[in-house]
Amino acid sequence: MIFFWAFVVGGLICVVGQLMMDGLRLTPAHTTSSLVVAGAVLDGLGLYEPLIDFAGAGATVPITSFGNSLVHGAMIEAEKTGLVGVLTGIFEVTSAGISAAIIFGFLASLLFKPKG
Repeated sequence: MIFFWAFVVGGLICVVGQLMMDGLRLTPAHTTSSLVVAGAVLDGLGLYEPLIDFAGAGATVPITSFGNSLVHGAMIEAEKTGLVGVLTGIFEVTSAGISAAIIFGFLASLLFKPKG
């Protein structure tokens, strides 16, 4: 059943993003930013962790999880080190994913030529 709920929750997040682009005529950048902010707000309210516990990868793979990671890391480090932890926590939690995106993007640019 965990695969079913992961599919349903992840699919619903994607449907919300698609509806934002189609219905509200938002650009992909605005839609992505809105979903990141939504994930951050949900984590700040304590609602995103239960969603992850329920749906697993259905909640951790979509872009909303990035906002969740930002806020979650900041809150954990703020408890440990105070105000400075807000900034360091954001970088500590998300650095692996951001580094991987930069490295793989660079490698892809070496291997493939963009169409102009």
